[in-house]
Amino acid sequence: MVTVTIKEVGVSLTWTEILGFASGALCVWLVARQHIANWPVGLANNVFFIVLFLQAGLYADAGLQVVFIALAVYGWWTWAHGGGPGPGTLPVRRTTRTEWLWLLAAGAVGTVALTLLLGAATDSTVPFWDALTTALSLAATYGQCGKLVESWWLWIAADLVYIPLYAYKELYLTSLLYAGFLTLCLIGLRGWRRELTTGPARLVEAAA
Repeated sequence: MVTVTIKEVGVSLTWTEILGFASGALCVWLVARQHIANWPVGLANNVFFIVLFLQAGLYADAGLQVVFIALAVYGWWTWAHGGGPGPGTLPVRRTTRTEWLWLLAAGAVGTVALTLLLGAATDSTVPFWDALTTALSLAATYGQCGKLVESWWLWIAADLVYIPLYAYKELYLTSLLYAGFLTLCLIGLRGWRRELTTGPARLVEAAA
């Protein structure tokens, strides 16, 4: 494993973490702009993070990346068939009460099940937090695929846990990346909420 050492602060970074940082930042920026290229960039980011999280002992997060790959293929197909800005495309919408109930139930069950699994079957030192962030991220990705505006709130909640979690695991660049994600999520939330009131046509004009 090739590492890059920053002597001034005594931090060692792997090229996997550096590439994960770059592709992850680009992916979230593209999502906030509703650009379909977020999906292929996100796929590359998933591969980098599978390697990184396995090395760090974050097994649920590593497994989550595999699920993200499947969801990215689905999201890419969905956006390609009506997901970009413009007339006749998949619109941003709010999460229904039924969807919230399903998401909360699935998230709670998933968190408990993953916590028990990680505690019994792996050497994870953070089974609950690994499980919680996995459940939140899956729910957020589901919402992203359907352009549910509240998916940004789920990403924000996940990021608030990820930032200290990755710092604790000494993945400092990844922790910084998720701090950046938090800012981009706030920007994305604002943009998607604006579309709910202005409609996609004005966003197309602004992007032109």
